[in-house]
Amino acid sequence: ASYNPLFIYGGVGLGKTHLLHSIGNYIREYKPNLKIKYVTCEQFTNDYIESLSTSAKMKTNSEFRSKYRNLDVLMIDDIQFLTKRIETQEEFFNTFNDLYQQDKQIIIASDRPPKEIATLQERLRSRFSMGLIQDIQSPDYETRLAILMRKAQEEGYLVADEVQEYLAEHFDTNIREMEGILSKVWF
Repeated sequence: ASYNPLFIYGGVGLGKTHLLHSIGNYIREYKPNLKIKYVTCEQFTNDYIESLSTSAKMKTNSEFRSKYRNLDVLMIDDIQFLTKRIETQEEFFNTFNDLYQQDKQIIIASDRPPKEIATLQERLRSRFSMGLIQDIQSPDYETRLAILMRKAQEEGYLVADEVQEYLAEHFDTNIREMEGILSKVWF
């Protein structure tokens, strides 16, 4: 793939996780035979640690690798939480390389670009920068208003246009927060 890896970053509440789920749903709908895995960085780390800490270490570590390396698409959310532990980064590096060499798609989300993730080894930073790095920006006023209107319609909220306009104007950094306020003012 020409955009491999796809690295998406942006502030809290701008829809990175939602975007990953949408990509996964799209792939499932149009290419149902592909093996897709969405996982948070924390879950990847926990799975890896668990594979090392069981009595059947060899079998469990092999199962871990099979779980993460026999995929067509791997989506990892919140990669900025990849621990400083050398072993975990080493395993992720090897998983990344294995998938990349098989021409499998890797999609990564973070709250900052690769060069600003202090806990990452330089070789991971370099790998993450090989593909497309996409910054997710806060939406403009019209888009925020459209999001609020759609959310109100989906949830059956009866909210005056002026209230939605006010929210769209004053909550411009976090969509999740804006939607939360909408749910509090609807009745």
